[in-house]
Amino acid sequence: MELNNRKFPHVILAELEKIARAVSTYASTSIEGNPLPLTEVKKILKSKPTYIRDSEREVLNYNQALQDLNKHEVELSLNLILLIQNQITIGLLPKFASGKLRKNPVIVNNPKTNQIIYLPPDAKDIKTLMEELIKFVQTNKDIIDPLILAGIFHKQMVIIHPFIDGNGRTARLATKVLLAEMGLNTFNLFSFENYYNKNITKYFQTVGEFNNYYEIADKIDFTLWLEYFTEGIIDELLRVRKLLPKLEVSPLTQLKPYHLKILELIKNKGFITNQEYGKSTSRARSTRALDLHNLIKLGLIKKQGKAKATYYILA
Repeated sequence: MELNNRKFPHVILAELEKIARAVSTYASTSIEGNPLPLTEVKKILKSKPTYIRDSEREVLNYNQALQDLNKHEVELSLNLILLIQNQITIGLLPKFASGKLRKNPVIVNNPKTNQIIYLPPDAKDIKTLMEELIKFVQTNKDIIDPLILAGIFHKQMVIIHPFIDGNGRTARLATKVLLAEMGLNTFNLFSFENYYNKNITKYFQTVGEFNNYYEIADKIDFTLWLEYFTEGIIDELLRVRKLLPKLEVSPLTQLKPYHLKILELIKNKGFITNQEYGKSTSRARSTRALDLHNLIKLGLIKKQGKAKATYYILA
């Protein structure tokens, strides 16, 4: 709540949100085997190419879902989960499998050995199990710690495996919705998906299960997963908390219109020189130098080159 209530310059917040979306998109799709590196993901999100491969479509779909879910306050529901899965699988699955609970059995294989390691619930039980899970979450929002409740939801949804494809990505996005609903908006500045992407083996070992669902349903131990899940959220919270004081608005750090102008010029062109800044403002040369210096002190831009070849880029 403390982080959510802090106020920041819009230009800074917008840039941090864009970075967090790119990292979340890269990490969440990478967990599921998407081969695109972060640098390529950022290029795709910036250029949005017309002719795209499935790996690129997967990235664009996930990023769009992040943006859509952060536009309005939404409440976790089965319909919302169906909408999420539909968005992330558009153009990747046949229409009967996008935005629909599965009607066929599925198996979970070990990606290395290709051996069956888990048999999820039968298709006929999926809707009831999902409705029970959502009811459990809504009933316990004021009883169970938000991080623990979000972790329980995440793992149980993965165990139910309600879709033909997109279960992991949908679960992570739905978990973000639930966290935001309980007061921790991880759409703006956070990327807890990146923490799990750093150790995919541990993520799958703790979030998943083995054997037949009906044989283990009453014996599943959530402890190891909840420790790992909360560790990831807290790690990301600490990272953001460390970053934000440098950017917080105060009488000393409040960005003025001319500061925003500099940042906008750099964002559009990639860099700016003092001379180019001078053409866009009536501020004196010495004042322009001070403007640039203040943005450097705030950690928003960096100085490159020397003497007449000096230019400035976003930090």
